[in-house]
Amino acid sequence: MQPSKPHDPTDQQHRTQNENPNQQQSARRRSKSTDEIADAYADVADELARWRQLDRLFAGRYRRRQFGCANGRVLDVACGTGRNFRYLPPSSEVVGIDVSDEMLAHARSELNRLELDGTVHRMDAQALDFPDDSFDAVVSSFSTCTFPDPTAALHEMERVCTPDGEILLLEHRRSDVAPLAWLQDRRAASHYERNGCRLNHDPLTTVERAGLAVEDASTAFFGLVTTIDATPR
Repeated sequence: MQPSKPHDPTDQQHRTQNENPNQQQSARRRSKSTDEIADAYADVADELARWRQLDRLFAGRYRRRQFGCANGRVLDVACGTGRNFRYLPPSSEVVGIDVSDEMLAHARSELNRLELDGTVHRMDAQALDFPDDSFDAVVSSFSTCTFPDPTAALHEMERVCTPDGEILLLEHRRSDVAPLAWLQDRRAASHYERNGCRLNHDPLTTVERAGLAVEDASTAFFGLVTTIDATPR
């Protein structure tokens, strides 16, 4: 994975002012509700579970690099079908949450298949039902694009993470390659309506706006994939 340029919070205003018009239009579009997101993923949960081998080929190496050192009590936010579970250290105590019962059914099966110490719960990422400082690490993959209020979700991740813990994100983003970015912009509206996913969003800007302390950020795969290491303020 090739590292991005050094993170500089002073770049935020400049980048925001220079966002692609399609990104600005996407940001102004009505966000789906949590229930609508849950319904969208209920419809595709079985299909996503069948794609787990393909996911390992494409995203497995990124999941392993980003989450392989998340020790202790680990919260997986928007865990979906449990694709991150196999890449967490075996000694971790895993807690997964998601808004879709159908996705969680597959996540429970994944915990059993891997014989991991863990539980999963139906829960809104924007209002986590856990006390402050409950987890040594909070992880999430390909999720900030779907939260109706990603800032609220990130604040909740920060709240339940211990002061010396870490928040580890693996996200997709608008590509650095012009033809790919053009295709993402062209499909953004229809993709969101169908899947509740902001195809051309910028997760690093989202994390910065939420006020988390970004320790490291890097991109890979034509700029389509980004990893973000953050800590509570």
